[in-house]
Amino acid sequence: QVQLVESGGGSVQSGGSLRLSCAASMRTFSSIVMGWFRQAPGEEREFVATISWTGGNTRYADSVKGRFTISRDNAKNTVYLQMNSLKTEDTAVYYCASPLAPYGSTRFRPNEYYYWGQGTQVTVSS
Repeated sequence: QVQLVESGGGSVQSGGSLRLSCAASMRTFSSIVMGWFRQAPGEEREFVATISWTGGNTRYADSVKGRFTISRDNAKNTVYLQMNSLKTEDTAVYYCASPLAPYGSTRFRPNEYYYWGQGTQVTVSS
C-alpha cells in the first residue's frame, strides 16, 4: 500500500525559510513524478511544484517561482520542498502527491495525481 508522509511544517515569520519532506513508501518511487500542492482555508487546492522521476525537470507555480525549490532523493524515497522568503500568503496546508502510474511527464493538475499525503501545516506570520 502506498503511503506519503509529509513533515517539516511549522510557524515562521515572513521572510523565513522551511524545508518540507515527503517520505514515500512505494517501490516505484524512482520512476514516478512527484508534486507539491497547498490548500488555504476556504480556497481550492493549488499546484506548487512538480519534479520528474529523474529529478531533471521541475515546474513551479508563478507565485513561488524563485523562492521555492523542489528536489528528490530517490535513494531515500523522499521529495523535498525548500521554501525561502516566505510570505503570509504562503500560509496553507501543504500536500505531496504522486500519480498512479510511473514515468510520464511532470504535471500540475490535482486530478492528475492519485496518491496524497495527509498534509503539513505551514503558517507564515508578518
